[in-house]
Amino acid sequence: MKVGDFDYELPPELIAQRPAARRDGSRLLVVPPSGAFVHRRFVELPELMHPDDVLVVNRSRVFPARLLGRKPTGAEVEVLLVRPFVDEGDRVVGGELVEDDRGTDSAWDPDSRTWEALVRPGRKLKPGRKVVVADELEVEIVDTLPSGNRVVRLRSELPVSEALERFGHVPLPPYIERPDTPEDRARYQTVYAAERGSVAAPTAGLHFTEALLERLDALGVRRAEVTLHVGVGTFRPVEVDDPAEHRMHAEWYSVPPEAARTVEAARAGGGRIWAVGTTAVRTLESVADETGRLRAGQGETRLFIRPPYDFRVVDGLITNFHLPRSTLLMLVSALAGHERTMAAYAEAVAERYRFYSYGDAMAITPR
Repeated sequence: MKVGDFDYELPPELIAQRPAARRDGSRLLVVPPSGAFVHRRFVELPELMHPDDVLVVNRSRVFPARLLGRKPTGAEVEVLLVRPFVDEGDRVVGGELVEDDRGTDSAWDPDSRTWEALVRPGRKLKPGRKVVVADELEVEIVDTLPSGNRVVRLRSELPVSEALERFGHVPLPPYIERPDTPEDRARYQTVYAAERGSVAAPTAGLHFTEALLERLDALGVRRAEVTLHVGVGTFRPVEVDDPAEHRMHAEWYSVPPEAARTVEAARAGGGRIWAVGTTAVRTLESVADETGRLRAGQGETRLFIRPPYDFRVVDGLITNFHLPRSTLLMLVSALAGHERTMAAYAEAVAERYRFYSYGDAMAITPR
Protein backbone atom coordinates (compact mmCIF):
# COMPACT_ATOMS: atom_id res chain seq x y z
CA MET A 1 0.00 0.00 0.00
CA LYS A 2 1.02 3.59 -0.55
CA VAL A 3 0.69 6.52 1.82
CA GLY A 4 -1.78 8.09 -0.61
CA ASP A 5 -4.18 5.23 0.11
CA PHE A 6 -4.73 6.81 3.53
CA ASP A 7 -5.72 10.26 2.31
CA TYR A 8 -9.15 11.84 2.63
CA GLU A 9 -10.76 15.24 2.27
CA LEU A 10 -11.73 17.05 5.47
CA PRO A 11 -13.57 20.39 5.51
CA PRO A 12 -11.56 22.68 7.83
CA GLU A 13 -14.63 23.57 9.88
CA LEU A 14 -14.79 19.95 11.13
CA ILE A 15 -11.47 20.30 12.96
CA ALA A 16 -12.52 20.78 16.58
CA GLN A 17 -10.98 23.90 18.08
CA ARG A 18 -12.39 23.43 21.57
CA PRO A 19 -13.53 20.47 23.65
CA ALA A 20 -17.16 19.39 23.85
CA ALA A 21 -19.22 20.87 26.67
CA ARG A 22 -19.04 17.49 28.43
CA ARG A 23 -16.26 14.94 28.06
CA ASP A 24 -18.63 12.01 27.58
CA GLY A 25 -21.05 14.08 25.49
CA SER A 26 -18.99 13.53 22.33
CA ARG A 27 -20.41 11.49 19.50
CA LEU A 28 -19.26 7.90 19.01
CA LEU A 29 -19.13 6.19 15.62
CA VAL A 30 -19.34 2.43 16.17
CA VAL A 31 -17.53 0.38 13.52
CA PRO A 32 -18.47 -3.31 13.76
CA PRO A 33 -16.57 -5.92 11.73
CA SER A 34 -19.34 -5.87 9.11
CA GLY A 35 -22.68 -4.26 8.47
CA ALA A 36 -23.85 -0.72 9.00
CA PHE A 37 -22.04 1.84 11.10
CA VAL A 38 -23.87 2.93 14.25
CA HIS A 39 -24.07 6.49 15.54
CA ARG A 40 -24.09 6.80 19.32
CA ARG A 41 -22.89 9.03 22.18
CA PHE A 42 -19.72 8.29 24.08
CA VAL A 43 -21.67 8.04 27.33
CA GLU A 44 -23.24 4.87 25.85
CA LEU A 45 -19.88 3.10 25.60
CA PRO A 46 -20.68 0.57 28.40
CA GLU A 47 -23.38 -0.88 26.15
CA LEU A 48 -20.65 -2.12 23.80
CA MET A 49 -18.67 -3.91 26.48
CA HIS A 50 -18.99 -7.24 28.30
CA PRO A 51 -18.23 -8.20 31.89
CA ASP A 52 -14.62 -9.44 32.12
CA ASP A 53 -13.52 -7.23 29.22
CA VAL A 54 -10.42 -5.15 29.96
CA LEU A 55 -10.02 -1.48 29.15
CA VAL A 56 -6.34 -0.57 28.71
CA VAL A 57 -5.63 3.13 29.25
CA ASN A 58 -2.52 5.27 28.87
CA ARG A 59 -1.94 7.14 32.15
CA SER A 60 0.70 9.49 30.70
CA ARG A 61 0.18 13.11 31.69
CA VAL A 62 0.69 16.09 29.37
CA PHE A 63 3.07 18.65 30.86
CA PRO A 64 3.38 22.38 29.98
CA ALA A 65 6.18 21.73 27.49
CA ARG A 66 5.77 24.89 25.41
CA LEU A 67 7.94 27.78 26.55
CA LEU A 68 7.46 31.27 25.10
CA GLY A 69 10.28 33.69 25.64
CA ARG A 70 12.56 36.30 24.18
CA LYS A 71 16.17 36.55 23.14
CA PRO A 72 18.26 39.29 24.75
CA THR A 73 17.49 41.36 21.61
CA GLY A 74 13.79 41.19 22.46
CA ALA A 75 12.85 38.89 19.56
CA GLU A 76 10.12 36.37 20.39
CA VAL A 77 11.05 32.69 20.32
CA GLU A 78 9.40 29.38 21.17
CA VAL A 79 10.95 26.28 22.74
CA LEU A 80 9.03 22.99 22.82
CA LEU A 81 10.54 20.43 25.18
CA VAL A 82 10.39 16.96 23.65
CA ARG A 83 12.15 14.58 26.04
CA PRO A 84 14.87 14.45 28.68
CA PHE A 85 18.31 14.20 27.09
CA VAL A 86 21.10 11.93 28.24
CA ASP A 87 23.93 11.45 25.75
CA GLU A 88 24.72 7.75 25.70
CA GLY A 89 25.46 7.28 22.01
CA ASP A 90 24.14 4.14 20.33
CA ARG A 91 21.32 2.35 22.08
CA VAL A 92 19.05 -0.66 21.71
CA VAL A 93 15.42 -0.15 20.72
CA GLY A 94 13.18 -3.17 20.31
CA GLY A 95 16.18 -5.50 20.24
CA GLU A 96 17.85 -3.53 17.44
CA LEU A 97 20.99 -1.40 17.74
CA VAL A 98 20.01 2.09 16.73
CA GLU A 99 22.40 4.86 15.76
CA ASP A 100 20.59 7.97 16.80
CA ASP A 101 21.31 11.67 17.02
CA ARG A 102 20.06 12.07 20.56
CA GLY A 103 20.32 10.53 23.98
CA THR A 104 18.29 7.79 25.57
CA ASP A 105 15.35 8.30 27.86
CA SER A 106 15.24 4.73 29.16
CA ALA A 107 15.30 6.28 32.65
CA TRP A 108 12.70 8.97 31.91
CA ASP A 109 13.26 11.90 34.21
CA PRO A 110 10.64 14.66 33.89
CA ASP A 111 12.64 16.80 36.31
CA SER A 112 15.76 16.73 34.14
CA ARG A 113 17.28 20.12 33.39
CA THR A 114 18.65 19.00 30.00
CA TRP A 115 16.15 18.34 27.21
CA GLU A 116 15.85 17.72 23.51
CA ALA A 117 13.67 20.48 22.11
CA LEU A 118 12.19 22.00 18.98
CA VAL A 119 12.87 25.70 18.63
CA ARG A 120 11.45 28.49 16.50
CA PRO A 121 12.92 30.38 14.73
CA GLY A 122 15.59 27.72 14.38
CA ARG A 123 18.08 29.80 12.37
CA LYS A 124 18.54 32.28 15.18
CA LEU A 125 18.88 29.88 18.09
CA LYS A 126 22.41 28.52 17.91
CA PRO A 127 24.47 26.97 20.74
CA GLY A 128 25.34 29.56 23.35
CA ARG A 129 22.18 31.62 22.85
CA LYS A 130 19.80 32.18 25.73
CA VAL A 131 16.04 32.57 25.91
CA VAL A 132 14.42 34.41 28.80
CA VAL A 133 11.02 32.87 29.59
CA ALA A 134 10.55 34.66 32.92
CA ASP A 135 12.68 36.26 35.61
CA GLU A 136 12.86 32.81 37.23
CA LEU A 137 13.35 30.67 34.11
CA GLU A 138 15.94 30.84 31.35
CA VAL A 139 16.67 28.38 28.53
CA GLU A 140 20.24 27.94 27.27
CA ILE A 141 20.82 26.43 23.82
CA VAL A 142 23.54 23.82 24.37
CA ASP A 143 23.88 21.95 21.08
CA THR A 144 22.33 21.32 17.66
CA LEU A 145 21.50 17.73 16.73
CA PRO A 146 21.75 16.40 13.16
CA SER A 147 17.94 16.30 13.06
CA GLY A 148 17.88 20.07 13.64
CA ASN A 149 16.48 19.69 17.15
CA ARG A 150 18.36 21.38 19.98
CA VAL A 151 19.76 20.25 23.27
CA VAL A 152 18.69 22.85 25.82
CA ARG A 153 19.32 23.40 29.51
CA LEU A 154 16.73 24.88 31.85
CA ARG A 155 18.18 27.36 34.31
CA SER A 156 16.05 28.21 37.32
CA GLU A 157 16.29 28.16 41.08
CA LEU A 158 12.88 26.48 41.08
CA PRO A 159 12.40 22.72 40.64
CA VAL A 160 11.83 21.97 36.96
CA SER A 161 8.27 20.74 37.50
CA GLU A 162 7.33 23.92 39.36
CA ALA A 163 8.99 26.19 36.80
CA LEU A 164 7.15 24.51 33.93
CA GLU A 165 3.80 24.59 35.73
CA ARG A 166 4.22 28.31 36.39
CA PHE A 167 5.65 29.48 33.08
CA GLY A 168 4.97 26.72 30.53
CA HIS A 169 2.01 26.50 28.16
CA VAL A 170 -0.15 23.55 27.16
CA PRO A 171 1.36 22.18 23.91
CA LEU A 172 -1.82 22.21 21.84
CA PRO A 173 -1.42 20.61 18.39
CA PRO A 174 -0.83 22.94 15.43
CA TYR A 175 -4.29 22.41 13.94
CA ILE A 176 -5.88 24.05 17.00
CA GLU A 177 -5.49 27.61 15.82
CA ARG A 178 -5.78 29.55 19.05
CA PRO A 179 -3.69 30.23 22.15
CA ASP A 180 -4.01 27.80 25.05
CA THR A 181 -6.33 28.80 27.90
CA PRO A 182 -6.66 27.78 31.57
CA GLU A 183 -9.46 25.41 30.47
CA ASP A 184 -6.96 23.44 28.39
CA ARG A 185 -4.93 22.64 31.52
CA ALA A 186 -7.78 20.36 32.57
CA ARG A 187 -9.47 19.36 29.30
CA TYR A 188 -6.32 18.48 27.32
CA GLN A 189 -5.70 15.83 29.97
CA THR A 190 -7.39 12.53 30.81
CA VAL A 191 -9.05 12.19 34.21
CA TYR A 192 -6.70 9.29 35.03
CA ALA A 193 -3.45 10.97 33.90
CA ALA A 194 -0.67 10.44 36.42
CA GLU A 195 2.85 10.15 34.95
CA ARG A 196 4.14 13.43 33.53
CA GLY A 197 5.87 13.11 30.18
CA SER A 198 3.65 13.63 27.10
CA VAL A 199 3.76 16.61 24.76
CA ALA A 200 0.44 15.54 23.22
CA ALA A 201 -2.58 14.03 24.91
CA PRO A 202 -3.61 10.40 24.33
CA THR A 203 -6.81 11.89 23.00
CA ALA A 204 -9.10 8.84 22.98
CA GLY A 205 -9.03 9.01 26.78
CA LEU A 206 -10.26 12.60 26.90
CA HIS A 207 -13.88 11.40 26.63
CA PHE A 208 -13.87 9.44 29.89
CA THR A 209 -15.32 10.85 33.10
CA GLU A 210 -15.05 9.46 36.62
CA ALA A 211 -18.75 8.61 36.48
CA LEU A 212 -18.36 6.69 33.21
CA LEU A 213 -15.40 4.75 34.60
CA GLU A 214 -17.48 3.86 37.67
CA ARG A 215 -20.26 2.53 35.42
CA LEU A 216 -17.74 0.35 33.61
CA ASP A 217 -16.39 -0.89 36.95
CA ALA A 218 -19.92 -1.80 38.06
CA LEU A 219 -20.43 -3.70 34.81
CA GLY A 220 -17.40 -5.86 35.58
CA VAL A 221 -15.06 -4.28 33.05
CA ARG A 222 -11.55 -4.31 34.46
CA ARG A 223 -9.00 -1.60 33.80
CA ALA A 224 -5.27 -1.92 33.13
CA GLU A 225 -3.02 1.16 33.20
CA VAL A 226 0.07 1.45 31.02
CA THR A 227 2.20 4.45 30.09
CA LEU A 228 3.44 5.72 26.75
CA HIS A 229 4.78 9.27 26.66
CA VAL A 230 3.43 10.78 23.44
CA GLY A 231 6.01 12.68 21.37
CA VAL A 232 5.74 15.26 18.61
CA GLY A 233 6.10 12.50 16.01
CA THR A 234 2.38 11.87 16.42
CA PHE A 235 1.66 15.07 14.43
CA ARG A 236 4.31 14.65 11.75
CA PRO A 237 3.11 13.47 8.34
CA VAL A 238 4.59 10.48 6.57
CA GLU A 239 6.76 12.09 3.89
CA VAL A 240 7.55 9.00 1.80
CA ASP A 241 5.30 7.20 -0.70
CA ASP A 242 6.06 3.76 0.68
CA PRO A 243 5.08 3.39 4.37
CA ALA A 244 7.78 0.74 4.79
CA GLU A 245 10.38 3.48 4.36
CA HIS A 246 8.97 5.63 7.18
CA ARG A 247 10.96 5.71 10.42
CA MET A 248 8.97 6.11 13.62
CA HIS A 249 10.14 8.35 16.45
CA ALA A 250 11.00 6.43 19.60
CA GLU A 251 8.55 6.82 22.50
CA TRP A 252 9.05 5.64 26.07
CA TYR A 253 6.62 3.11 27.54
CA SER A 254 6.03 1.20 30.75
CA VAL A 255 3.83 -1.84 31.39
CA PRO A 256 3.55 -2.57 35.13
CA PRO A 257 3.28 -6.22 36.28
CA GLU A 258 -0.27 -5.60 37.53
CA ALA A 259 -1.39 -4.46 34.07
CA ALA A 260 0.18 -7.52 32.42
CA ARG A 261 -1.52 -9.84 34.93
CA THR A 262 -4.91 -8.18 34.39
CA VAL A 263 -4.70 -8.56 30.62
CA GLU A 264 -3.44 -12.14 30.76
CA ALA A 265 -6.15 -13.17 33.25
CA ALA A 266 -8.87 -11.69 31.05
CA ARG A 267 -7.60 -13.42 27.94
CA ALA A 268 -7.41 -16.74 29.77
CA GLY A 269 -11.04 -16.31 30.82
CA GLY A 270 -12.33 -15.28 27.40
CA GLY A 271 -12.44 -11.53 28.07
CA ARG A 272 -11.75 -9.06 25.30
CA ILE A 273 -8.96 -6.47 25.35
CA TRP A 274 -10.01 -2.93 24.44
CA ALA A 275 -7.25 -0.39 23.90
CA VAL A 276 -8.09 3.25 24.61
CA GLY A 277 -6.15 5.01 21.87
CA THR A 278 -3.41 4.11 19.44
CA THR A 279 -0.79 4.71 22.14
CA ALA A 280 -2.24 1.88 24.24
CA VAL A 281 -2.27 -0.35 21.15
CA ARG A 282 1.39 0.29 20.40
CA THR A 283 2.36 -0.25 24.03
CA LEU A 284 0.57 -3.60 24.27
CA GLU A 285 1.77 -4.88 20.92
CA SER A 286 5.35 -3.78 21.68
CA VAL A 287 5.64 -5.96 24.78
CA ALA A 288 3.80 -9.07 23.54
CA ASP A 289 6.00 -12.05 22.71
CA GLU A 290 5.60 -14.39 19.72
CA THR A 291 2.81 -16.30 21.45
CA GLY A 292 0.92 -13.12 22.32
CA ARG A 293 1.79 -13.27 26.00
CA LEU A 294 2.07 -9.84 27.57
CA ARG A 295 5.22 -9.14 29.55
CA ALA A 296 5.78 -6.32 32.00
CA GLY A 297 8.65 -3.95 31.32
CA GLN A 298 9.71 -0.54 30.12
CA GLY A 299 11.82 0.91 27.34
CA GLU A 300 11.33 2.59 23.99
CA THR A 301 9.28 1.53 21.01
CA ARG A 302 9.35 2.42 17.33
CA LEU A 303 6.64 -0.08 16.43
CA PHE A 304 4.86 0.98 13.23
CA ILE A 305 1.53 -0.84 12.86
CA ARG A 306 0.06 -0.77 9.37
CA PRO A 307 -1.80 -3.19 7.10
CA PRO A 308 -1.29 -6.08 7.09
CA TYR A 309 -0.64 -6.70 10.77
CA ASP A 310 -1.46 -9.67 13.00
CA PHE A 311 -2.57 -8.27 16.36
CA ARG A 312 -1.34 -10.34 19.29
CA VAL A 313 -3.19 -8.65 22.15
CA VAL A 314 -5.72 -6.01 21.09
CA ASP A 315 -9.29 -6.98 20.18
CA GLY A 316 -11.13 -3.65 20.16
CA LEU A 317 -10.12 0.00 19.90
CA ILE A 318 -11.55 3.29 21.11
CA THR A 319 -9.94 6.15 19.21
CA ASN A 320 -10.40 9.64 17.83
CA PHE A 321 -10.32 10.62 14.15
CA HIS A 322 -6.80 11.08 12.85
CA LEU A 323 -4.94 13.17 10.29
CA PRO A 324 -4.85 12.02 6.66
CA ARG A 325 -1.75 10.06 5.64
CA SER A 326 -0.77 9.56 9.28
CA THR A 327 0.70 6.52 11.00
CA LEU A 328 -2.26 6.63 13.40
CA LEU A 329 -4.77 6.23 10.57
CA MET A 330 -2.69 3.34 9.25
CA LEU A 331 -2.85 1.64 12.65
CA VAL A 332 -6.64 1.95 12.72
CA SER A 333 -6.79 0.52 9.20
CA ALA A 334 -4.69 -2.45 10.28
CA LEU A 335 -7.30 -3.37 12.90
CA ALA A 336 -10.57 -2.50 11.14
CA GLY A 337 -9.45 -3.09 7.56
CA HIS A 338 -8.42 -0.41 5.07
CA GLU A 339 -11.65 -0.18 3.08
CA ARG A 340 -13.78 -0.33 6.22
CA THR A 341 -11.76 2.42 7.90
CA MET A 342 -11.85 4.78 4.94
CA ALA A 343 -15.60 4.18 4.57
CA ALA A 344 -16.04 5.02 8.28
CA TYR A 345 -14.10 8.25 7.82
CA ALA A 346 -16.25 9.18 4.81
CA GLU A 347 -19.33 8.51 6.94
CA ALA A 348 -17.97 10.69 9.75
CA VAL A 349 -17.32 13.56 7.34
CA ALA A 350 -20.78 13.22 5.80
CA GLU A 351 -22.39 13.19 9.25
CA ARG A 352 -20.36 16.22 10.36
CA TYR A 353 -18.43 14.58 13.18
CA ARG A 354 -15.77 16.70 14.90
CA PHE A 355 -12.20 15.63 14.11
CA TYR A 356 -8.80 15.34 15.81
CA SER A 357 -7.73 15.94 19.41
CA TYR A 358 -10.83 17.69 20.76
CA GLY A 359 -13.14 15.91 18.36
CA ASP A 360 -15.48 12.93 18.50
CA ALA A 361 -14.58 9.26 18.86
CA MET A 362 -15.00 5.93 17.13
CA ALA A 363 -15.14 2.41 18.53
CA ILE A 364 -13.86 -0.52 16.50
CA THR A 365 -15.61 -3.48 18.03
CA PRO A 366 -13.89 -6.88 18.32
CA ARG A 367 -14.39 -9.54 15.71
